Amino acid sequence: MTPPPGWYPDPHGPHLERWWDGTAWTEHRRAPGSPTGPVPPLPGGGTGRARAVALTTAGAVLVAAVVTGAVVLGGEDDDGAQTNTGPTSATSATVAPPETASGPPPGASASEPSADDPAVVEDQLNGVTFRLLDGWVRPQHVAQDDVVMTTDGTYDCPGEGSVCRHGLVISRTVTANDETSPEALAKEDISDAADEAFDRDRIGRKPYGGMESHEVVGSGQVAVAGRAGYFVRWRVRTAKGPGGYVQSLVFPSSVGTESPVLVRYVFEAGEGGPPLADMDRITKGIRPVGDADTGGGVGSSIGPSD
Repeated sequence: MTPPPGWYPDPHGPHLERWWDGTAWTEHRRAPGSPTGPVPPLPGGGTGRARAVALTTAGAVLVAAVVTGAVVLGGEDDDGAQTNTGPTSATSATVAPPETASGPPPGASASEPSADDPAVVEDQLNGVTFRLLDGWVRPQHVAQDDVVMTTDGTYDCPGEGSVCRHGLVISRTVTANDETSPEALAKEDISDAADEAFDRDRIGRKPYGGMESHEVVGSGQVAVAGRAGYFVRWRVRTAKGPGGYVQSLVFPSSVGTESPVLVRYVFEAGEGGPPLADMDRITKGIRPVGDADTGGGVGSSIGPSD
């Protein structure tokens, strides 16, 4: 059974819908939910691509018939006499349908949403998803492989020559530590997080001239993806530039061995940095993979502070 004509998710462009004329894909595409109506057939019946599929199929049937006739009539035994292989051989040849004739899977709905949500980043290793807020994008040209999102765009750092971003969110699995308490792990990690973000980078440069001081501006329990976690947030001041905020958030994973998940937030302060409230919004938007109904949350003690 082939699906009826209609708009379906484009197999080559998950964020678009494509018109299926009942026989083949056409070149008509649209954004999901747009008011474009049914696509009329081209003059001569069907779309150009559908006619091409029909001609291709007809040619394949003709070739199969010739080959089958050769099997029936052309076989010879060792004495040169013709041998008739019988009706079973004559009907055994099959013609595979061309790839272009394949359509949406049976039972697909024309209104079915795409599984690839452009506003969600999935961390399969830790079994969670992150919601992309306005001003945040998927990581591009980032050396660290555990960055799940960054602010859009880069600029020249105020310190030693390198490229900086106004915000980063990093997701890691805690494996090199026997400690499992989210509170203990968050308190232990925050110093390293601040050093890596605002003191020296991985090759020893000081993009902000080095970290001069810090103060704790928030800490406490927090609900994340239905799990009890803990966060610590610092305000960091640097020798150059406006400094910023760094936060370590730890909560148990809901997959595998339930190893603790560590999420680091690095926000620059000042005019170019993202709103500090985005830390809470991102935390609240963390969900288990495949369970969008399990809410995240923020503890009552979380809030911007300077």
